Amino acid sequence: MAMGTVRSASDDEDGLDATPMSEINVTPMVDVMLVLLIIFMVAAPLMTTGVPVQLPKTTAAKVAQSQKPLEVSIDKDGNPFIAKDGFTPETILPRLKQLKAENPEQVVLVRGDREVPYGKIMEVMGLVGQAGFTKVSLIAQSPGGAPAAGTAR
Repeated sequence: MAMGTVRSASDDEDGLDATPMSEINVTPMVDVMLVLLIIFMVAAPLMTTGVPVQLPKTTAAKVAQSQKPLEVSIDKDGNPFIAKDGFTPETILPRLKQLKAENPEQVVLVRGDREVPYGKIMEVMGLVGQAGFTKVSLIAQSPGGAPAAGTAR
């Protein structure tokens, strides 16, 4: 019995067939995409904007918004913020007036920490009203944990 292999003329010099592989291995690409998906799913909730405040709970339904609202926050020390920018009660009014001039139909959402006295929140809402905004809502946290906006006045 012969133990050697018979070589044909189409084989290359080292005995391997030189025909190209016609299949694409997508398993590594799927693995990378799944890892990226998990990373973005974990990182997305951490990218929230604004000042961290403890919102009170409410059962009111969410208000549908057509454009991104302007968020005015009051932290637990009673300091007002527009997005992440801190202001004093004296300096926030000119900034609010400037924002009102840029977009007269802007909706304002007021977020106040639950430890802030009601009077302090009303002072900031009064400044929002003095700036000329008419669509103002208070934000509270729904019992399920997701923020829910109150009714616009």
